[in-house]
Amino acid sequence: MLNKKLLPAAVATSLLAGAASSWAEDRVIVEGDSMPFEISANVTLTSDYRFRGISQSDESIAIQGGFDAEFGAGFYVGTWGSTVDFDTNGEGYDGSLELDYYAGWASDLGDSGLGIDVGFLYYDYPGDDDEEGDYWEVYGSMSWNDLAVGVHYSDDYYAETGDFWYVYADYSLGLFDDFLTLDFHLGYNDLEKGNFDEETGEWGGGFLDGGEDQYYDYSVAATISQWGVDWSLAWVGTDLDDDDVFGTDWADDTVVFSISKSM
Repeated sequence: MLNKKLLPAAVATSLLAGAASSWAEDRVIVEGDSMPFEISANVTLTSDYRFRGISQSDESIAIQGGFDAEFGAGFYVGTWGSTVDFDTNGEGYDGSLELDYYAGWASDLGDSGLGIDVGFLYYDYPGDDDEEGDYWEVYGSMSWNDLAVGVHYSDDYYAETGDFWYVYADYSLGLFDDFLTLDFHLGYNDLEKGNFDEETGEWGGGFLDGGEDQYYDYSVAATISQWGVDWSLAWVGTDLDDDDVFGTDWADDTVVFSISKSM
């Protein structure tokens, strides 16, 4: 599932939450007859892929990367991918790859310092067996200087959970002439509650176990750029208990280290 970042804000949120890749600053500019566009790419090695506070790689190393094309008038398209491991032992959702595709429009609002970003994001999990993990989201965000707030919505979230809302706020602070960047993130996840099976006494059909239908995720990340590479150390967590995440500690507070390279 994809953290992360306004191009687009949807992916930016997931990348921040997972302390994953930064967007490339080196771009290839292609001039057409009427509309230039810019192409950028990035690659990341991270100690744990955290999406909205929950591990997507069974708390193991993940390799990630993406490509983006920015067109005139604020339009963009892109794709981003990561290795994943949901440790289901062949019981569905056992694909080893996540691929995200997105398109949107972002623009500054005059000289006010305000920015807007709206778009569509599709999450694809090739190799899933039996169960349907793929889903889509629409998103929108507003930014002012280093502060951004946004919302995502899906009518059929991961694991066929149903309606889902995600509201978040991000703040970025550059220090020492931007040699060091501190990123702060807080997100609220509102999910459709699963169904309770009276015969088994268990909850099912929802994203979380135990019938939990909401939670907060948060992160604080410090990033420095040195030797052409971004080095990031993040504290990532949620307010979930192990019982809410099928007895795992995927949602516990943890430290995530990542190395990112722009190309």
